Amino acid sequence: MSVLSAIAIYFIIWWLCLFLVLPWGVRNAHETGASVGAGHEAGAPVNPMLWRKVLANTILAMIVFGFVYVVRNWLAV
Repeated sequence: MSVLSAIAIYFIIWWLCLFLVLPWGVRNAHETGASVGAGHEAGAPVNPMLWRKVLANTILAMIVFGFVYVVRNWLAV
């Protein structure tokens, strides 16, 4: 696997894992009991913690990419 292919595959895995990680720990204003101002969506996350999710997503993507890399090399033998 070339370096460019590995980067492309990692990016695709990272992007797919992002959709798995985004809903983790999300609480909206209705669930927390916070008041919602006029013009604001009640279902929007109160504290989305995006930096934690990016970090968790990166770690998860590394694990999945490692698994894909090992399986691909094992099957190529």
